[in-house]
Order: sequence, then C-alpha cells, then structure tokens
Amino acid sequence: MRLQEFGGQTMPFSKPTNGFRLHYLRSGEGRPVVLVHGNPGDNKEYSKLLPLLTPSADVVVPDLRGYGKSDKHLKDVGNAYALSGQVDGVIALIDELGIGNAVLCGYDVGSFTVQTIAVKRPDLARSLVVAPPTMGVGRRILEEEAVNAFLHAILYKTTLVEDLIDGKPDAVRAALKEHLQNWSAPGSTVVDELLDHLTENHSAPGAFVAGIMWFRFPEGNPITYYANEKKPDPADRFSKPITILWPDKDPLFPQEWSDNLSDFYSDYTLHFMKNVGHFSPLEAPDVWAEHILERVREA
Repeated sequence: MRLQEFGGQTMPFSKPTNGFRLHYLRSGEGRPVVLVHGNPGDNKEYSKLLPLLTPSADVVVPDLRGYGKSDKHLKDVGNAYALSGQVDGVIALIDELGIGNAVLCGYDVGSFTVQTIAVKRPDLARSLVVAPPTMGVGRRILEEEAVNAFLHAILYKTTLVEDLIDGKPDAVRAALKEHLQNWSAPGSTVVDELLDHLTENHSAPGAFVAGIMWFRFPEGNPITYYANEKKPDPADRFSKPITILWPDKDPLFPQEWSDNLSDFYSDYTLHFMKNVGHFSPLEAPDVWAEHILERVREA
C-alpha cells in the first residue's frame, strides 16, 4: 500500500480490485463514516465537510474509479465503471480497512453507490445520509425539462466525448464549467473551488472518458435507470435508516420528485435544504455535518 501525507491526513491507495486501485483520504477517530463523491468530482467535494466530522468520526473519502487520483484504465475493463463495478471497488476498500456498521454518505453518483452497498452488504451500513438521486423518480425523467437537464447523460454515451473533449484541456474545462455553473445555487463558489482542480484531474488523454464511463452503462445512466424503475413490494423497500438531504436549487432533481419516497424507503427522514444547489456538500457542509453526526450519535 502506497501512503501519502496531506495536511495530517492519510491518503493511501487501496489494493487492486479487478485491476483498479482506489485513492482515498482517511482522517479522524470514532464511528466510521464513508463519504462518496459525485460526478464530476473527487474527495475535494468534501473538503469543507471533513473537518466538521473528524473530531467525532473516522472518515474515509475514496475517489471512485476514473476520478481523482484513482486508476483510470480504459482497456479490457468490463463493468468496472458501471454502478455494480464501482460498488465492488468501494466494498473491497471498506473490507480492506476493516470497517463495518458505518454511516455511508453520498450524493450524485455517490448516492446510488452507497445505497447499493447497503443493499448488497448490509453489514457495512449502520445508516445512510444522502442527497439525490434517490429512488422514486420513474418515467418523469423522460419529460422535456428533465431531459434538458440530463443532456450530459445522453452526450456521454456518444463518441463525441472522445472526438471533441477528451485530452483537450480547454474543452475539458468548458465542459466542467458548464456543469459546475449550471448545477450550483446562485452566488455559489463551487466554480472557483473546483474548476481548476477538476480540469487538471481530467485533462490527460483518457481521463475525461474514464470519468464519464458511469453513464455508458444502463444501471447508472439516470435516464435509462429511471425510465425502467419499478415500485417494489412494501416488504422489499430499502430498509436501512436513511436521511435524505434535498436541495431546493438543484436543476437535476427538483424537490417535487420527493413525493414517492415512501414507496421505496421504509425508514427515511427527509430534510429540504434552502438556497443550495446540486453540489450540496460544498454549498451546505454544516447541514451535512449536522445530519451525519446525528446518525453517528445514534450508532
């Protein structure tokens, strides 16, 4: 295992799983908390939240495959970048670290990652704190406003990414700025905090493609997933205690999409966040910390 030190925090790489190492940050002591970032992003998305948690929790923040400093292979990768593959990578890291009964947290692609981990390995999850996506959207994803908001999920399935964006720093920067600017709340500092960092991460040949591979698999692409979503039987609803933090300025997931949560979750708490956009861990770290620490105290 390779170790780095950054600001007093341990930043090693995991052992390879299916040929991929995960880069991660670990800091603090107490109940284990795992934070999984969104797209486009890496552990820096939790830079404001982390110091609020570490006095009370042992916090692990991995970079998913294709993001941050984690491996970004593109040849013979199978389903490594699909939701199921990303879940297997994070589970392997958690097992390697000897963590169990943790508070699992995430938003964007990280939200479905931690929810899937809790279903596949319930021993790893004591409870969850997430922001959208959640289950319950259904075929509303095909309505005009939703399709316009998720055009990136369509574009990323095409080779236009390879032809027009990947390996071209100016194009990478423009694509990232489009998302950071349009998905954050008015007056947010997300662009200033993430744009240079993410552009550097995704500008090398193959790096941008690796970061969008999630969307090329039906299980992770939000349009495909929600269009085929089925309401479960009541006994089969998601049963782990889960806190859902829902921003009011997120164009991807309007708050009215929270109306079907009880059809999919048997033990949930819903909290609406005010003046917060999609990148809520950066825009409202205090709200995240409040609810995560509440779950830590319960544990």
